[in-house]
Amino acid sequence: MKAQLLIILVLACAAVLTSAAVAEGKRTLVIANDLSIKDTHSIFFKSLTDRGYKLKFKAAEGEIPLQKYGDAIYDNLILFAPKIEDAVTASEVLEFIDAGGNVLLAADTGASGTIRDIARGVGAELADSASSVIDHIHFDQSDFDGHHTTIIADEFIANTPVILGGSKPAPVLFRGIGQDVREGVLNYRVLSASGSAYSGRTDGKAAPLRLLGKKNGLVSALQARNGARVAVSGSIALFSDAFFTTQVQKYSQDGKAATVKSGNEQFAVELSKWVFAERGLLRFRDIQHSTKGGLVPAMYTVKENITYSIVIEEKVNGEWKGYKANDVQLEFVMLDPYWRITLNHDGNGKYSTDFQVPDVYGVFTFRVDYNRPGYTPIQAITRAPVRPFRHDQYERFIPSAYPYYAGAFSMLVGLFVFSMVFLFHREDPRKAK
Repeated sequence: MKAQLLIILVLACAAVLTSAAVAEGKRTLVIANDLSIKDTHSIFFKSLTDRGYKLKFKAAEGEIPLQKYGDAIYDNLILFAPKIEDAVTASEVLEFIDAGGNVLLAADTGASGTIRDIARGVGAELADSASSVIDHIHFDQSDFDGHHTTIIADEFIANTPVILGGSKPAPVLFRGIGQDVREGVLNYRVLSASGSAYSGRTDGKAAPLRLLGKKNGLVSALQARNGARVAVSGSIALFSDAFFTTQVQKYSQDGKAATVKSGNEQFAVELSKWVFAERGLLRFRDIQHSTKGGLVPAMYTVKENITYSIVIEEKVNGEWKGYKANDVQLEFVMLDPYWRITLNHDGNGKYSTDFQVPDVYGVFTFRVDYNRPGYTPIQAITRAPVRPFRHDQYERFIPSAYPYYAGAFSMLVGLFVFSMVFLFHREDPRKAK
């Protein structure tokens, strides 16, 4: 009986530990202006709960803490509150990102100052508060008699397919505000307006036309250096059930434009997978370096042959698998790189190379600094001292010095011959007279 109770207790503990491991990275806070968003955006939230996320909904009222005693309370933040003012401040959200938290932010026309400050802090400058993205050519047929603010967008990011899972979604419906995305290696314009779009007001008042054509960013993303990820959407309606389930039909004069299901659901789900680090997540392990013979000395010697290897893995469908790439490089650095070598991989995530230590001694660094758009950055650093040759490791005779050796020995031979002649040669005295 005691053995059975012990087995049950062990199984219960294992179940608790397993559930804790599954919940790791899944604590997600949803802040909304109106909690009815649980019904209007139910398909999107259901996709998250089906993937194991623990969603906690809070109305944008009072103060909502994101950290407690310096530790993050949540792993992810979904900020679907375009009118938020004091529930959280921009500095609190940016501190949450600096601590490694992921943020999915949705703005809208008339976004509050807090939302604008957060977007600006991650490299997205929202358009004028009263403006909307307008497109008189690429708009949905349902907005024929309106201001053409329900637009159809299909300008997806191309050079970073990992963000959208590598497959191009169907055209996306968008209604909201544009953004000017910072040009940089960490910021991406995930979805852009067409060349005929512009940001303007619909109330008849003049507004500066600062964002024109494809410069109108609709959805942007940030891959921070600490691994945190942020996505900024100019439309909260983009994630709604209405836009997920509707049919998209571009306006045409003859009314014969093809009707297709909107790509909003696929776009939103794939974007959330990237933002919440389900995809594009890299890690490294098993860094090894030794002499060519496999010996790991306390310090290397100049001109010694070294073997270096590292294992890099990518998270795919919740499992860590070997990452495959042909552009992972190793730098052997002391102030400046003495070697920069492209590593060879075996197809299972192990990268390795062989090289010779330069004829310079000091403290060197093995550095793999891998930064690719859409992937978490990798910086693997290992240090090792390099010493000069010992007194008994130098070559006794250097081939390039053979002429000097010959000169030295010829002088010795000449001295010997001269000494023999001087000592044993006697002149005839009669000849001296």
